[in-house]
Amino acid sequence: MSKRVKKIISQIHLWLGLASGLIVFIVALTGSILVFEEEIEEILHPEFYTVTSIAKEKKAIDYSIEILEKKYSIKTINRIYTYNDPKRTSLVMAKDSNDETQIFAINPYTGKIIDKVTMKSRFFSIVNNLHRNLLMGETGKLITGYSCLIFVVLLISGLFLWWPKKIKTLKQRLIIKWKASFKRVNWDFHSTLGFYSFLFLLIISLTGLTWSFKWFENTIYYFSDGTSKKTSVTVENPTKTEPKLKNTVFYQTILDVTNRVYPFKGDIQIRMPKDTINSIFVTKENLEKNIPNQSSIAYFDKYTAEIFQIKPYESFTLGDKIRRIIFPLHTGSILVYPTKIIAFLVCLIAATAPITGFLIWIGRKKKKNHF
Repeated sequence: MSKRVKKIISQIHLWLGLASGLIVFIVALTGSILVFEEEIEEILHPEFYTVTSIAKEKKAIDYSIEILEKKYSIKTINRIYTYNDPKRTSLVMAKDSNDETQIFAINPYTGKIIDKVTMKSRFFSIVNNLHRNLLMGETGKLITGYSCLIFVVLLISGLFLWWPKKIKTLKQRLIIKWKASFKRVNWDFHSTLGFYSFLFLLIISLTGLTWSFKWFENTIYYFSDGTSKKTSVTVENPTKTEPKLKNTVFYQTILDVTNRVYPFKGDIQIRMPKDTINSIFVTKENLEKNIPNQSSIAYFDKYTAEIFQIKPYESFTLGDKIRRIIFPLHTGSILVYPTKIIAFLVCLIAATAPITGFLIWIGRKKKKNHF
């Protein structure tokens, strides 16, 4: 690489880093916290996620739903989560009369409402909102999206700048000289740790673009399926009017039928439609697979609870399967704890990069002013 090209890349790296540094710091730091969201939540609030005793049979989920609608003035049920782990509570996400989204923890054996929390007041809901949108809605989402795109450029340009001219100097680039001056340690910390975390951060950054830009998600489908259109998860409801006789075990019927259609061990999520047109969307994640997020789908009539369409994971297109694996890749849960620990560490390294980079720039600026 010529000096001129290296200088141009160095300038691009510098100014893009200064422009996006604060956002990268926030997104990386919150990302490191979110890696262990489930584990931290279960440690801080064990009663919300686990039951104290296990019985032979579980209560129909409709029993608890009825209590929610009466006692807590719930007007709409949004989602229901049930788990294969017998120690886990069931979770219900619903809107109350004030239009606030609440999360309820339910003992699946007694049907008792254990506790509730307002969705927007949850610590991790705030952290996730900060991570994705900077607490600024669509504007924040756009800012974090472009900052993530810039970070990809920073990673690639940083690798070019790190790459040694001669093989004999490679060893110097691979270690941090802790006994050297602060300036040298800071440089090594920025460049050496940046090199070691390069591949992991590149994967996390590229997968993160999926939530920021539709064109990026469409590109995945275009190269895998030959179409830029993402498969829709919504399906129109077959019944147009609500029957006079209501199913008293409506939600439990959906759970039971889903377990019969997909007999593997798994966690089930029921998503109620947000409109008056579409049907109930149900997923069951196959926990017997080594790779997470391999969920099969079923569609149920929102009035009768009758199943009318299934979509096993095996029938997914390549694009759908790639889209499914993006979340565990991004969060580091792809191989559970080994990759989670790696994701946590590299996110911390990414959070320090704007700081160490800024110190390098300040040091050079002072040197120029000195002369």
